[in-house]
Amino acid sequence: GLITDYGADVVVDSWHLTACLAARALRKPLVSIIQADMHPANRGFIWWKEPPPDIPTPVPALNRVLSDYGLPAIGKTEELHVGDLTLVAGTPETDPVPEKANVIHIGPILWQRPDAKLPEWIEALGKDRPLVWVYTGNPTYGPVAPWADSIVVLRSCAEALADEDVEVVLTTGHHPLTEEQVAAFPANFHYEAWLPGIAMAEKSDLVIHHGGHGSCMTGLWAGTPAVIIPTYSERESNARRVAAMGAGDIVLLTEAGPGEKQVSVEELRAKVRQVLSDASFRLNARRIAESIRAYGGAAEAARLIDSFAAGL
Repeated sequence: GLITDYGADVVVDSWHLTACLAARALRKPLVSIIQADMHPANRGFIWWKEPPPDIPTPVPALNRVLSDYGLPAIGKTEELHVGDLTLVAGTPETDPVPEKANVIHIGPILWQRPDAKLPEWIEALGKDRPLVWVYTGNPTYGPVAPWADSIVVLRSCAEALADEDVEVVLTTGHHPLTEEQVAAFPANFHYEAWLPGIAMAEKSDLVIHHGGHGSCMTGLWAGTPAVIIPTYSERESNARRVAAMGAGDIVLLTEAGPGEKQVSVEELRAKVRQVLSDASFRLNARRIAESIRAYGGAAEAARLIDSFAAGL
């Protein structure tokens, strides 16, 4: 209804199944902006493992919907995310896709206000000892999506870094903590609910985060190595790719009980020390930063979409 009411000539989607279905049902050209692991030519977000033989699939239900609109059946859900023009938010190195896939890599889609700057108190940090930025994102989603909670990142970092010779800036991305939580942080922790990400990554010697695609790309754009604590499979996929490029390391979660996650504090502390002391991680991050900045990001995506629409 929305597409019809507005008389859309082109549908631009980023990983929304029903938008892709609606565009096809209305025979509208589709531009799709995806992460590489969403492309059907790839192995999905858990590409390092073989899938179980009995994994549930929505494909039969989707094919019934497609059939109702006279559209061909699919074999994989990911096929619906392939557009008439498909853009990958990354580079062939950060987000690889098989050569047979008809995609265009546009580089990271990142944004920061032109006038963004860090507060003065941060400028005084990192002069005498390394500056570590811990970004958790939303610490807890409550009953909506507990599997996505990042409170485990916050707690494990507070324990692992309390007595380390580093300064830590902790942000939660506009998700404020309580006064009691902030008061309990170690003396070397400095909390702010939100700070401009690119500027903070550029200021830091190390970034610790939950593995989101934007977080990974922000660190790589800044040329800053990372230690990543991925909280679910999509984030683990991103983290494994960063580690494979030599620009960081991973600390995987373990299950402490039903719905409870935990991190090895000893492993986290050891990997923070390693990434800070081994210059190869920073050198690799800086090399990748140079390569990804050759891509146009959001501006290039807009140019390609405009050109595609003009040619219809």
